[in-house]
Amino acid sequence: MSGLFGHRDYRHLFGAQLVALFGTGLTTVALGLLAYDLAGAEAGAVLGTALAIKMITYVTVAPIAGAYADRVPRRVLLVCLDLVRALVVLALPFVDQVWQIYVLIVVLQSASAAFTPTFQAVLPDILPDEPDYTRALSASQLASSLESLLSPMLAAAALSVVSFHWLFTGTSAGFLASAVLVVTTRIPNAVRSHRGGVWDRTLAGVRISAATPRLRGVLGLNLVVAAVGSVVMVNTVNYVQDTLGRSQADVALLLAGNGAGTIVAALLLPRALDQVAERTVMLTGAGVLLGGITGAIALSTAEAGGWRWAAAWVVWAVIGIGTGLILMPVGRVLRRSSRASDRPAVFAAQFSLSHACWLLAYPIAGWLATAAGFTPTWIVLAVLGVAGFAGAALWWPRRDPGVIEHTHDEIEDPGHLTDAIEDGDGVWRHSHEFVIDDVHRRWPASVR
Repeated sequence: MSGLFGHRDYRHLFGAQLVALFGTGLTTVALGLLAYDLAGAEAGAVLGTALAIKMITYVTVAPIAGAYADRVPRRVLLVCLDLVRALVVLALPFVDQVWQIYVLIVVLQSASAAFTPTFQAVLPDILPDEPDYTRALSASQLASSLESLLSPMLAAAALSVVSFHWLFTGTSAGFLASAVLVVTTRIPNAVRSHRGGVWDRTLAGVRISAATPRLRGVLGLNLVVAAVGSVVMVNTVNYVQDTLGRSQADVALLLAGNGAGTIVAALLLPRALDQVAERTVMLTGAGVLLGGITGAIALSTAEAGGWRWAAAWVVWAVIGIGTGLILMPVGRVLRRSSRASDRPAVFAAQFSLSHACWLLAYPIAGWLATAAGFTPTWIVLAVLGVAGFAGAALWWPRRDPGVIEHTHDEIEDPGHLTDAIEDGDGVWRHSHEFVIDDVHRRWPASVR
């Protein structure tokens, strides 16, 4: 890992990610408390609506941003988006109506929907070696996990002396620091896509994802992450304060337990991925998540007792482990499933499609829990997670080679067939690293 941080540009980008993550982590805690302050017992519904709006924004804005990511200098784009996020967060402490939260969430998350996939697509360009890129993915997941662990602790410490409104100031400072670090980084511009039309560029990543079996499997796993993760993101505030009768600081501590689990996964995975296929690791993570939500359902039906706090911390940590096992390898899967010119679109599609799953799960976790309670809500989310797991196992075949033998019966670029062997009747056969692109629009039937 030390060699990785010897890379100046990566070091600066990692620092930008880290400070922005910690700022965002403070906002995650503060936004939940702001919703509780404004809506009381209906905080879950308010937070569920806010997060649903966030997901709608992500789903719609990310593909459009991906279509234009190769048309503007990426460093300029990232800095401007950081500045927009810093300004919006500064306005959140002055909110006194629920609808104002919703408006600011739209602006804030539009900037994030453009920033995150652009940032993710930069890493493969500055770290072309697979081992370095794998370590960078691990470091990125570790940073996210440390944020999940430490920022709630920082929030808990801050809440003991100041109002939660001041947490938004920390977020704004994080975005400003991120902008400064991006300015000092040499970021290559994206390889310009050969796709001409805006509509074609916008939908390219979705089409590639739909036509690639392993990416369809990733979509199923995204559903598992969203279904189980929404329990943590939406229901923690009300579960801790209303069901367990504990303090605001304990909300932060339970979220920290979830982050601790993800850290464990991030530390173990780099070496594991040298020995075990991504499919195996990620399906194992889905199984761990389903085990976690089963534990949560059991807790929701248990009789009152002090032991429930310790048990909840363990369950939230297990959910964190499962989340890390799925999310950390995703970048490797996306990288080997796309050409450099299509990579921004594929990363944007993953960002959009994964958040479409959150868009489905968040309202269930928020609205259904408010109307019917935790037990039926978490059972519904568990069923949704099982469906995602089944889809992933079915769509992502066990045999998933990189080099695939395939045939062409017609092709616009004859140069592509220089190493091919004629198989009769104008059919040509050859093998190479296979991805969906303009020359290969369908996955070979023999390995679907």
